[in-house]
Amino acid sequence: MTMVPGRRSSTFTRLLRHGFTDPSAAERLLDLPDFSSVRSDSVLLDALGATADPDLALRGLVRLVEAEEAGERQILLDTLVTAKPLRDRLLGVLGASEALGDHLARHPRDWQALVTYEAADLHPGVAEFEGELAGADDPDALRVGYRRCLLSIAARDVCGTTDVAETAAELADLATATLRAALRIASAAAPEDAAQCRLAVIAMGKCGGHELNYVSDVDVIFVAEPADGAEESKAMQAATRLASHLMRICSDTTVEGTIWPVDANLRPEGRNGPLVRTLSSHLAYYQRWAKTWEFQALLKARPVAGDRALGQEYVDAVSPLVWQAADRENFVPDVQKMRRRVVDTIPADRVDRELKLGPGGLRDVEFAVQLLQLVHGRSDPALRSGSTLEALGALAEGGYVGRVDAVQLDDAYRFLRAMEHRIQLYRLRRTHLVPDEEPDLRRLGRSLGLRTDPIAELNQAWRRHASVVRRLHEKLFYRPLLDAVAQLAPGESRLSTKAATARLVALGYEDPAAALRHLEALSSGVSRKAAIQRTLLPVLLGWFADSADPDAGLLGFRKVSDALGKTPWYLRLLRDEGAAAENLARVLSAGRLAPDLLLRAPEAVALLGDPHGLVPRSREHLEQEVLAAVGRADDAETAVAVVRGVRRRELFRTTAADLIGSYGTEDSPAESDPGALVDRVGSAVTDLNAVTIAGALRAAVRAEWGDTLPTRFAVIGMGRFGGHELGYGSDADVLFVHEPREGVDEQEAGRAANRVVSEMRRLLQLPTADPPLVIDPDLRPEGKNGPLVRTLKSYGAYYRRWSLGWESQALLRAEPMAGDMDLGAQFVELIDPLRYPKDGLGDDAVREIRRLKARMESERLPRGADPTLHTKLGRGGLSDVEWTVQLMQMQHGRSVPGLRTTRTRAALAAACAAGLIPEDDAQTLDEAWVLATRVRNAVMLVRGRPGDTFPSVPRELTAVGRYLGYEEGHVGDMLDDYRRVTRRARGVVEERFYGG
Repeated sequence: MTMVPGRRSSTFTRLLRHGFTDPSAAERLLDLPDFSSVRSDSVLLDALGATADPDLALRGLVRLVEAEEAGERQILLDTLVTAKPLRDRLLGVLGASEALGDHLARHPRDWQALVTYEAADLHPGVAEFEGELAGADDPDALRVGYRRCLLSIAARDVCGTTDVAETAAELADLATATLRAALRIASAAAPEDAAQCRLAVIAMGKCGGHELNYVSDVDVIFVAEPADGAEESKAMQAATRLASHLMRICSDTTVEGTIWPVDANLRPEGRNGPLVRTLSSHLAYYQRWAKTWEFQALLKARPVAGDRALGQEYVDAVSPLVWQAADRENFVPDVQKMRRRVVDTIPADRVDRELKLGPGGLRDVEFAVQLLQLVHGRSDPALRSGSTLEALGALAEGGYVGRVDAVQLDDAYRFLRAMEHRIQLYRLRRTHLVPDEEPDLRRLGRSLGLRTDPIAELNQAWRRHASVVRRLHEKLFYRPLLDAVAQLAPGESRLSTKAATARLVALGYEDPAAALRHLEALSSGVSRKAAIQRTLLPVLLGWFADSADPDAGLLGFRKVSDALGKTPWYLRLLRDEGAAAENLARVLSAGRLAPDLLLRAPEAVALLGDPHGLVPRSREHLEQEVLAAVGRADDAETAVAVVRGVRRRELFRTTAADLIGSYGTEDSPAESDPGALVDRVGSAVTDLNAVTIAGALRAAVRAEWGDTLPTRFAVIGMGRFGGHELGYGSDADVLFVHEPREGVDEQEAGRAANRVVSEMRRLLQLPTADPPLVIDPDLRPEGKNGPLVRTLKSYGAYYRRWSLGWESQALLRAEPMAGDMDLGAQFVELIDPLRYPKDGLGDDAVREIRRLKARMESERLPRGADPTLHTKLGRGGLSDVEWTVQLMQMQHGRSVPGLRTTRTRAALAAACAAGLIPEDDAQTLDEAWVLATRVRNAVMLVRGRPGDTFPSVPRELTAVGRYLGYEEGHVGDMLDDYRRVTRRARGVVEERFYGG
């Protein structure tokens, strides 16, 4: 073909117009001698242009023609031009599948399998595929025959003769025929084994459900019985050999490639169990040991090969167990565990391209449908289908899911499965990843009929369908629950009360009748409020069910909604601010403390929708607000009521941030550093209590003395308060110090200081709706028998003459918190020589500290408490770590500035940096201290009252586990981990504190 230099040929232009991306290469291929008769044929070019990838189709056609014998080439091309069915099928396959093009190049005569166009050819079943494979008497012949059948399935698929569900069913039928052929070959190779046993092959997974992919593991279970007169043990050995050979025939890779892996890991005990069992052995396992996911897998069990009667007997025997799974004791935690997404197991760079496991992927649809089948299939046999789409249709027909939701989900699932099919068809590789290269995306889009702008249209359609799945897969569970308590149009299907109750129980609700009453109260009626609630509740119910206490979450939501329902911003906040509704659901269902704080002032829910609403406010900001409020109040009680209201609001902010940071949300993962969570809580609660005390002090002074107290007065934080390590249930340990103002009598100043202390304590514990703040001054000199308030001079005299070692140790945590900060600094200057002795500690002092600690361990641990689980006084708990750190502070604080801190973790880090403790030991102590602190915080959050041990009530214990990051059903792991961490810490304490 000659052409003027610099000008493109008309063929080049035509090829470009027909969708070729490399027209020059295509033109060269068409110039080959074999194509002289068809190179200008518009029918051929139009057909190539209609394929998913015209360049790939032409290359595949050239390879096929070249592979044909010389005399057959023109016959192929003539048939191709004159027979539209062949042209569409063959070129459609070549343009969609490089792997099938390779097959045709190796076996060129197989193109003739696409010529026939009879009615039976349009929708073949197992019998037709068995006929195609009947001549295969060795594994390679079976591989070739399998690919030939696959070629015809792919041809019908890409031409639109079959839809995605029909294609998947044909692939499953072909797998059935292939398994039968493989068993026939294995039996022929070992006739004596075949004579000894009856072996049945049960298809599971997508093959069992009649919805197989182009490339997928074929999940099976093998069941066998001895043939008449055969010994059972020998029969099972024979069946195992046959099953193993069958698996190798299908799975091995030879010059003809592979068929697919046969996966028998869904059998009892998985890969650790015997490959083949008798029926009675299967039943014994399922009745005693099986987990819920195994019954979920059995939903799709279908006998496909071998002894048909035995296979049917197996399915008939296990089917009742499947539909009784929802009655099992562990069904709820298993369901909740299964419902949690596995996205976090996908590499970060693949999450957005995962069709199966990613958000809005195929797994979401399949799991949702299977769970509803398990819950409702026991009472409705119409739901007992292995096919996802058939089951979805039956669920809609029975009113178990909304009809519109089911239609949208059906459309989305079909589109996603079609994408999966086309992606796998290209190279016949098992993958669920959407490609990221433009040529692959273009081919994929065109194969789905998107021709104007294939890549943009594909991405748009994919994201739209994934969004539908994300939105509906939760709604699918919960929307019908609202319909069950709502007024529906005549003739519409609805869940019965019994079915709604069963679904709520399956999702973790212990009082389904109360839950239905709450749903009715929230969503009934025609008001705008009820309409918004009906939009919100399906999603909220899912989040509640994902918690340890769904009932409490729903009840709390009803109470908050009753309190704020008439407030215009409340429902708008939950509807329009994406994070607010999920944050509220997490907070309401995680325990008692946060909901109690919220329900005392429900308007604090606004914090959950503010992007910065959960960030703790600084002490300076809070103090400014509190002191301004005190200045505006008419009396001390009113002033402190406002101060305590601020404390309650900020406690809610802190608990909500802690819970959301610990649980994580759909858009932000849980905090990965538990130490950071502990530090944030400790600092926030410490600042809050310091500001509250400052407000109460200002109110008490103002009520009796106006702006100036006759004596300078300071509050010194002690213990966890001074260490900035307060938990939610901690008292505020304090010392009070005063110094008479110039010209004021010392006795008068002392009386004023004592009255201020008494008034502060009274005001902070007045019975109100807000949580009290208990001020504990028992660490003062002489303890409960000593004066509440002392002057600096009095403290100095006492410490010089009477102070004991434990008092110097307690002063390690002393830090000014409120009042006259200059006076507080003078107090710190006074005590520094006591807590950081110039020459460290002598041997006698160290022995006394060790003796006191040992006595405390033996005397103060509550009777009956488990020493391995007591967070404060138990083995490797808070006391162990803190005394070890404090001993180093007293020994080396004078020479190591970093040790002069009131904070345990900071002091431990400084000791490690100074070489006083090995890094591994320091990390062990830090891990134990953080874990014990988190357990104490969790107990308070869950129970609403402080505690130093794990709860005994199972639901509360589970809630503590969820806060600590353990999934449902892993409470035992949590306790084991706690014992392990603290046991290691105790080993360090024995060496570093006791010197042993």
